Amino acid sequence: MTEAIRGFWAAAATPLTSDGGADPVRLAAHVQRLFGRGVDGVVLFGTTGEGTSFNVAERVATVEALLKAGIAAERIGIGGGFPAISDSIALTRTVLGLGLRHVLLLPPYFDRSVTPEGIEDAFAAVIDEVADDRLRATLYHIPQVSGVAIPTSVAANLRKRYGKLVAGLKDSSGDFKQFQAFRRAAPELAITVGNEADIARAIAEGGAGTICGMANIVPELVKGMIIGADVEARMQAAIDMVVQTPSFLATLKAILATQTADAGWLRVRPPLRALSDGTALKRKLDELMAPAVA
Repeated sequence: MTEAIRGFWAAAATPLTSDGGADPVRLAAHVQRLFGRGVDGVVLFGTTGEGTSFNVAERVATVEALLKAGIAAERIGIGGGFPAISDSIALTRTVLGLGLRHVLLLPPYFDRSVTPEGIEDAFAAVIDEVADDRLRATLYHIPQVSGVAIPTSVAANLRKRYGKLVAGLKDSSGDFKQFQAFRRAAPELAITVGNEADIARAIAEGGAGTICGMANIVPELVKGMIIGADVEARMQAAIDMVVQTPSFLATLKAILATQTADAGWLRVRPPLRALSDGTALKRKLDELMAPAVA
């Protein structure tokens, strides 16, 4: 099993059933398609997967279903961040027992006045209470969404305190200077980026790869960024097309619905609102994908 998330991982979107629950059948098929298109692993219930809308039991049940469907545990990571530390502990303990090792941990969010010392205490409480050497935690830095940043000093201190149990950090800030700051402060961490446009330069500066949402719909472009193909302009155009819509997640799902000819992908959980059609967006993506990326 890998000691840290490296290479090309997708932040998987979460398909829903008609009653609003996670749909493991659609999800397993989606994951297998991604693997067939060059993706190394998937992270479930992150930002792209509407993770904060799913409780511990729902996340665990989905993991169990994917394992039964034949998805290898070493190719699955899971979003384990909650405002309540006890929920992070419960989820982490359970998925480690199922054979997973990779858990992405957000700092507890909502209270934006917390100190660096408090953030470090929160992560430490999870790791100490889980008390399992199988854990390979990835710290998740996405302050523009969560409202709580991970200071570089906290990342460095946690790596020193816990060694390989704190295996990596996902920087989804979209600020390349922030990525560089993490690399300087904690060079032993496997640092992945969420901003697809930064993948090539991040790898060139010692980054571990990517965990990203655009992998759901344009994995070949993401792979091109990883291998150093001349696709950055197309990648940025694809990103702009999706993020400039009112809802990145609803738009992503609308495109998936069109790509798979499966309207079930349109479903989202409140407070998101579903889009009715992604045909025009898919057409534009198809144009960006031609010629195909090797």
